[in-house]
Amino acid sequence: MNTEEIFNLFLLISALHGFLFCFVILFSKNGREKSMLFINLLVLIISLNNMQSWILAKNFFIEYFFLDYIHIPWHFLIAPFFYMFLIHYLEIEKRSKNLLKIILPVFVLIITIRIGFVSFFSDKNTTDVAYLFEKYTSFEEIFSLIVSLIIFGYSFKILSKKEKLFIKILSYDNLKWIYTFFKLGLLTYIFWIIALAITVALDFKEFIYSYYPLRVLTTVLIYWIGYQALLQLRLLKERKDLRKQLNFAPITDANNIIKEEKDADKKIVFDKIQSTIQEKKLFIEPKLNAEFLANEVDISSTKLSTIIKLFTDKNFNDYINEFRIDLAKELLAHPEYKNYTITSIGLESGFNSKSTFYSTFKKHTGVTPAQYQKSLNR
Repeated sequence: MNTEEIFNLFLLISALHGFLFCFVILFSKNGREKSMLFINLLVLIISLNNMQSWILAKNFFIEYFFLDYIHIPWHFLIAPFFYMFLIHYLEIEKRSKNLLKIILPVFVLIITIRIGFVSFFSDKNTTDVAYLFEKYTSFEEIFSLIVSLIIFGYSFKILSKKEKLFIKILSYDNLKWIYTFFKLGLLTYIFWIIALAITVALDFKEFIYSYYPLRVLTTVLIYWIGYQALLQLRLLKERKDLRKQLNFAPITDANNIIKEEKDADKKIVFDKIQSTIQEKKLFIEPKLNAEFLANEVDISSTKLSTIIKLFTDKNFNDYINEFRIDLAKELLAHPEYKNYTITSIGLESGFNSKSTFYSTFKKHTGVTPAQYQKSLNR
């Protein structure tokens, strides 16, 4: 089996996998969520693009001029659908632009122009048709690339520069997985630019090999974010449910608490630290630091760390993690949450990642969260 045959097999398998993914998610518990709907559309258009590429590579329409040259530019919709997923996942769609209102009419116009282009040459008996078609397709693709880069950059600007719009989501998800997607997405655009540059350098003669890495990377990336979004959406819903049922309050403004007298003795200050953390459940916030807690009890961060060390013989992080571990153990033991993922319980207990939760839990208890939960069911 040569390279082309392997690549064509990849296109077929990935397309079928994508269709199956879309079907399963559509009828799943979270399939009707707006953010998941746009991820599903993202996977669907990549699947359609791969199926189209496979059909054309197999020359199924070689005897039908019109069908052989009508290629739907599905790639034009990738960035817009990702943008729509992003604003819905961050729950800022009402304060963001609906780019689909602009993109979809342009997409229809591109298809209309392509149909007109093919119709014009359908009755022409000329050897230049293939060359003209490849040249037109490349210009169309360059336009798609420019639009995609603009939307991609705008999406990243929202994620990195407008955190004040989605503070609520940040209390549940640090969004590292979306930042990872942007890094890989940038690599994908570099491959796309290289493939187009090769096509132009070869005077628009077909050079399909330059697109092999691009299509493989794009497919893997889109399916990866599909599964990641499904997982993160489940974690998000579970954590919201946990917080609602346990009546956790978010960190409030430091100006709303009663200040302790600055001349109070160390034991009173330590008791104040303990009660503030417990009453406000401050430890469930992954970004909690000594400076914030010190401000809550109206002392310096240095004094706070000194007092914690004096009464617990622990540094700030170990001290706070004890509260998180206690909560995690309580949730893991609670029968009402036995079907919740261990990851969502760990994140809702205040840890910023699954790996940190597992390592810290084992450090404090000697067993992993899974082993601890299993021991309770014996």
